[in-house]
Amino acid sequence: MSISVKETDLNVMEKGVVEVINPKGNGQFVVVCEHASKFIPEKFNNLGLGARVRESHVAWDPGAYEVSLKLSKLLDAPLVSSNVSRLVYDCNRPPTAKSAIPERSEAFDIKGNINLNKDEITERAEQYYFPFRNALTECLGSHSRRVKSPILVTIHSFTPVFHGRKRRVDLGVLHDSDNRMADGVLTFLAKSRLKIERNQPYGPRDGVTHTLKEHGNRRGIANVMIEMKNDLVADFDQQTEISNLLVSALTFAAERLNVR
Repeated sequence: MSISVKETDLNVMEKGVVEVINPKGNGQFVVVCEHASKFIPEKFNNLGLGARVRESHVAWDPGAYEVSLKLSKLLDAPLVSSNVSRLVYDCNRPPTAKSAIPERSEAFDIKGNINLNKDEITERAEQYYFPFRNALTECLGSHSRRVKSPILVTIHSFTPVFHGRKRRVDLGVLHDSDNRMADGVLTFLAKSRLKIERNQPYGPRDGVTHTLKEHGNRRGIANVMIEMKNDLVADFDQQTEISNLLVSALTFAAERLNVR
């Protein structure tokens, strides 16, 4: 049965713009998925976009939420995710960043985001960013009181073809100034059949490490961001395979960190 936009609006209103799963998880990790949803609230009139764009990677990170759920279960980790499209507000960006409410994404103008006034920008941040930030802050605070040496991991996916060019990386391991977890994950994945690279296809220079800096570095919490090519997490079996690989890599890196 199809779900109308109004019904979907109601579902998001009931769940809230941010979702916290397994908040009392006792594993070492806290998992974050900022781009889990492609949902655009009805009041934004689809941001002036056609269905093809709204369903594409432009609006969200396909496969990232499913992998995050699996990691949450396998690692007994709390999971914090956004229930609203990054085109409405990108929760991996601070309110001061123009890319928080993008006017253009890849080859597409986001008409509903063009020429917003200061009040409209502030309202977006208050409705979608701050609830997410506050939920993650509360989750990390609670987790830190229960678990020794918590670790933050954020999960993303990227398109295999960007601006007409094929990406040469399958899985990226990203970090900002704290490279401790990234080093361990990269060491474990060195023999993987996948093409693994550091800070690719994005990195700190692209402004993608906001969550790591805001919630990891500022707290002194070890952190890492994982970027997966989305055609490698397109179905249940692929998501399971990547999740199992990431659990092994993250566990290895955490144990290496704990020994140090």
